[in-house]
Formats: sequence, C-alpha cells, structure tokens
Amino acid sequence: MKKNRVSPEGEIIAHPSRGTLMGNRGCLHNDSGEVIRCSARDAWVTCLTSFKGRRRPLMQPGHYTELFFLDEATALAAGHRPCAECRRARYVEFLVAWQHACKLSKRPTAREIDAQLKRERDLNARPEIRALNSLPNGAIVKDVGSGRFYAIFEQLAFLWTFDGYGHGATFPDLEGPFVVLTPTSSLLALMNGYTAEIHPSLTI
Repeated sequence: MKKNRVSPEGEIIAHPSRGTLMGNRGCLHNDSGEVIRCSARDAWVTCLTSFKGRRRPLMQPGHYTELFFLDEATALAAGHRPCAECRRARYVEFLVAWQHACKLSKRPTAREIDAQLKRERDLNARPEIRALNSLPNGAIVKDVGSGRFYAIFEQLAFLWTFDGYGHGATFPDLEGPFVVLTPTSSLLALMNGYTAEIHPSLTI
C-alpha cells in the first residue's frame, strides 16, 4: 500500500481509502515509490481525480507525488489550495475570497498565496481555542486531549476519519481545547465567500 493519503494536519500516511480529491507538493518519493520528504515546493495544490481523460501510473520516478484527500475541507486544513488548471473556477473563487478577507486592492498572485500558506502551515503557529462557535463551515480542528479531528458544519462538529465523517456533535458535548488546523488565511477565505467541498458522508 502506497503512502499517499493526507490527514488534516498534513501528514502523509498509507491508507486504503482514496478520497475525493488529488493533489501534490512536488516529487516526494524516491525511485522505489517510497515517500521520503514532506514537501518539495511552496505550491501545495488540490486537483481533480479525473481531468481531460489524462491517465498516469502513480509515483513515477522523478515526477510529482500524487496525494489524496478525503475532501476539500481536509486539503485546506493540510495547507493546500485549489489548482489553477484543473480546478480553475474554484481557484478563482478562492482568490476572490482571499482578496476580500485580506482587504486587498487587487487579487493576490498564486506565488503570494503559496508563500503565505507556507508560513501558516507550521503546526506550532496554529492557534488553540476553547470555543468552536466562531469557526466557519469547512474549518477543521484537532481536539488536544483525544487527538481526534473534527470538521465544523452548521454549528456542529463532525468526527473526521480517512473513510468519512461520523455523526455531528454539538459544541458543548466537546470539552477541548482545540487546535485550529485550517490555516488562518484559508479560514478567512471560508468566512468571506469560499465554500469548501465536503465529503458526502457528512450529513445533518
């Protein structure tokens, strides 16, 4: 089993579930297909799993490492952004939301976004909070005590797993504290019009 699934913390592990989105961070594997690094470039993107009929073997020597995510909320939490090619419309939506969130006079460039996300991917820089009611739909947090991940949607916290989401819990049912995994800039984009794509297992 290849090590190519990504957790909300950005960790790459081996797991049989494929997920709904692909992505890459450059070439992370050696010629034997073993992942030997976490990142090979600043641009961490999420892509469609099918685009214009293109097909390729996974983890070809010298080519980018294909990574897989449960959904976009997971990818955003891990520090990725939409791909400007295969997810062009979503990429533009992300830029517009980012521009509004940061009150910029013009849309940011991909390089500017990638540099900001690189700084915010540091787990030590991610904020710890007690209350979850200020977080937007699509944000993902980690319960410090249990180590479990939760996605926020409609003022409920849904347990995250590689296979999908569990039942939603009300905020008072969870003690916390929590680490907000979704980087601050992406969190602000979610608060300013960007809607993360959620795995269909999450139901109200």
